Amino acid sequence: MPFACVPNISKNKINKAGDILITSDPSEEIYVNAYDLATQWRAAHAYPINTFQSLLRKKIREGNYKGDPIVAQRLKRMPTIIDKLKRYPAMNLTTMQDIGGLRAVLNSIEDVNKLRDEYRNVQFSHKLIREDNYILNPRDSDGYRSLHLIYKYKNIRNPDYDGLRVELQIRTKYQHLWATAVETMGTFLGQALKSRQGNQDWLDFFALISSAFSYIENSPQIPKYSNLSKKETFREIIKINKKINAFVTMSGLSTAVQFLSENKGYSYHLIVLDSLEKKVSIQSFDRDSWNEAIFAYDQVEKEAVSGNKIEPVLVSAGKIENVRKAYPSFFLDISDFLDLVRELIIN
Repeated sequence: MPFACVPNISKNKINKAGDILITSDPSEEIYVNAYDLATQWRAAHAYPINTFQSLLRKKIREGNYKGDPIVAQRLKRMPTIIDKLKRYPAMNLTTMQDIGGLRAVLNSIEDVNKLRDEYRNVQFSHKLIREDNYILNPRDSDGYRSLHLIYKYKNIRNPDYDGLRVELQIRTKYQHLWATAVETMGTFLGQALKSRQGNQDWLDFFALISSAFSYIENSPQIPKYSNLSKKETFREIIKINKKINAFVTMSGLSTAVQFLSENKGYSYHLIVLDSLEKKVSIQSFDRDSWNEAIFAYDQVEKEAVSGNKIEPVLVSAGKIENVRKAYPSFFLDISDFLDLVRELIIN
């Protein structure tokens, strides 16, 4: 499978390209050149995450995990990369940990810990450089809960990719439904809720629900709501729902999906969400068409960066139905999340 190699250029120049992306005008030639270099750097992460996905699928297959685990991978969107560089001025393009990302969605926290321990004990050359456990230590600012393992890739048989960073997110179905609902409503409202920016009532609404979910999963509550009992947490959710009419707003979300290619065993899917028109288009590529997939991704992303209200993402998660489960936010689909929250509150 032809993957892009790491650009034959110094990391200083790649980091300089990142600086240009957050300080220059997109119409300037210097910006265009920096953007092209940044997309090359991003494309290089496809090989490492593909390697990690193979191992992840093997571990889940052999581990007899309960339920129906979800495994997916994606390259971070360029608008998101640029926004992250703006929000964290000390961050460099070459040290951004999640340009290449994988996701495993499991049935329970016990399964999350089991998979984490398997990675801790595995003997391979890739170096674990950090573990962020947002399940034991939920983010107080928004209630985010998940486990992140960040690796530096190393392969003596293919050293071109050595040093590239790969982030593996391991989360439960509760945590997954919550995180994708936050992304979905952020898109719908035109606010960066995922980045802890936007209407405070909506941020509080989701933080309270995350705290409620932590009660269900017998894990630590969100610090700022840890003084509330389970019943008090549910009461606060009901109160803030009445204030912002959250359930009604979320119930009204729907999209029309257009398939641009037949769905027959494709490996990569380019999903483009038009949040204004409430339309989703999906173009699929087989495993030998990576170059075509990344080219199509780059082209539609340039439209997004130029101001078009579209959100593209290139993912690998197998069949389309699995893609929809792994990335429901790109379909404005939070029906499972809404059903779960309503059931909890009613009961």
